[in-house]
Amino acid sequence: MASELRYTANAQLEHLHARYTGTGHADMSKYDWITHQHRDTCASIVGHPTLTSYIAIADGESIGRVRFEMTERMLQPCGPPPPKNDD
Repeated sequence: MASELRYTANAQLEHLHARYTGTGHADMSKYDWITHQHRDTCASIVGHPTLTSYIAIADGESIGRVRFEMTERMLQPCGPPPPKNDD
């Protein structure tokens, strides 16, 4: 019974990772995870016109300017990546 539960949980987890790329994995760094989160948020704001309008009104900008800034922010939402250690 326990082995069947382990198999189904593992299969469900693999299915989630295949379907949603931002769910991460064991070897994912903190920078990669937070970059995915910021990109998902910006993409959601650009993809939902009501959110874009809300942010435009709050910032006092035009909707086109907010959409442009959000798409530009998706390039490097958390700044440049940290240096990699070659151990």
